[in-house]
Amino acid sequence: MQTFMKHALGMAVLGTLAGALAPAALASSHREAPFVTQMPKVDGADFYMFRSYETGRAGFVTLIADYVPLQDAYGGPNYFAMDPNALYEIHIDNNGDAKEDLTFQFRFTNTNKDTKLTIGGKSVSIPLVVNGGAIAGANAPGANVRETYSINVVRGDRRTGTKAAVTNTAGATSFDKPLDNIGNKSIPDYAAYAAAHVYSVNIPGCATPARVFVGQRKDPFVVNLGETFDLVNIKAPAVEFAANAERAAKDDLAQKNVTSIEMEVASSCLTAANSTDPVIGGWTTASVRQARVLNPTPNSGTPSKEGGAWTQVSRLGAPLVNEVVIGLKDKDTFNASKPSGDGQFADYVTNPTLPALIEILYGSAGAKAPTNFPRNDLVAAFLTGVKGLNQPATVTASEMLRLNTSTPAVAMGAQNRLGVIGGDNAGFPNGRRPGDDVVDIALRVVMGKLCTINLGCPPADAPAGALRFTDGAYIDDSFFNASFPYLKTPIAGSPQSAATTTAARSAP
Repeated sequence: MQTFMKHALGMAVLGTLAGALAPAALASSHREAPFVTQMPKVDGADFYMFRSYETGRAGFVTLIADYVPLQDAYGGPNYFAMDPNALYEIHIDNNGDAKEDLTFQFRFTNTNKDTKLTIGGKSVSIPLVVNGGAIAGANAPGANVRETYSINVVRGDRRTGTKAAVTNTAGATSFDKPLDNIGNKSIPDYAAYAAAHVYSVNIPGCATPARVFVGQRKDPFVVNLGETFDLVNIKAPAVEFAANAERAAKDDLAQKNVTSIEMEVASSCLTAANSTDPVIGGWTTASVRQARVLNPTPNSGTPSKEGGAWTQVSRLGAPLVNEVVIGLKDKDTFNASKPSGDGQFADYVTNPTLPALIEILYGSAGAKAPTNFPRNDLVAAFLTGVKGLNQPATVTASEMLRLNTSTPAVAMGAQNRLGVIGGDNAGFPNGRRPGDDVVDIALRVVMGKLCTINLGCPPADAPAGALRFTDGAYIDDSFFNASFPYLKTPIAGSPQSAATTTAARSAP
């Protein structure tokens, strides 16, 4: 009975608990810092790194960096092209020194084909990204714009290291990005159209070909945003319905899309050469030029002139760090920083404020903050990796997503959405899969879940460590596909019927 009451109490608190978080807290990294809200095209939304669980791909690691969050499917006429003046990067540290050893750089080019119609004897440019014909393949005649990208791999420092071009099997260095999912009339079979943009590529220095996809996807994150931010306008579930708390809330991203940069790379290409350490660290960044001069007489090709050194404005490794760990005054600083400089943020991890905020709001219901300082359990989760799980042989404390590439992948359908704390060592924080419920995991970890297993602190230091904190928005591996690029087909801008939106989660 006592165990049941503790469980019920924890569940009854859960539905309202998310209100303790700051306004962007539960959106992984959607608009998480003041400055990046001004530049949505370079706003990193989510970062995933996991052993590929597609059948026959056991020797590969999948990297996914999502950008341009909160896309409305109907957002025409220009939709959501990437920024051609930005540099998008995925970094890998494979020796534990908090510095990138391998960087994949993505640059985009947008071409206006300037399709014209003859109107009253005059040739006039059309206003749309499609010109009247249905689109089925890459760079289709019916597309009025073409978005392409190139990939470079840099070994060593991202700016001074050795750079080489990634090519397709024919040696080409340019790849087509599909148009966003405008609607069923413009692109009748979007799933097949997007699949035509999955490329087999050769990475210089890697013996095994990789796969790449860049394009719009259904936003993979789930969270109850609106109710949470309206002064916790969420009704706590009654005790008798407590078992449904983890599925009780609305997913406010259910009708949103995102742009994904995805790579599937052989594990042997990511780990350090001549090393037996299987642990890698990863994070994604976006950078823009230091200076921008607006063109007072702009056209489609030259609205501005960019110059100066690359300046990092977005950074994302482990989810929710800049949202619920870093203080408001330092959020922009974190986005501009490198893992090697993370000592400046140490107090936010060793002496976190989020558990104290939760106790202030819900302490009377049993949500007591952990009492161990410094929070060595959080240092392991956020800064070093967990010893015996995903801590590298040599480690420099720094924030990034860490993955033990020797941990076998778990097949779709057998994954536990709570990852390691749910008994599934192939999940978060040992990397991150799309179906890992990182909001629930993070809430439980900051409130002392690791103390209950004597990791960094004893159970007595975490009075609420066993409570099942949740934001109420449910996710597991069934929300995704079983093969690369894993994330679902984006929601179509048209038709927006009730049947279409209801079926969004079950689309291929």
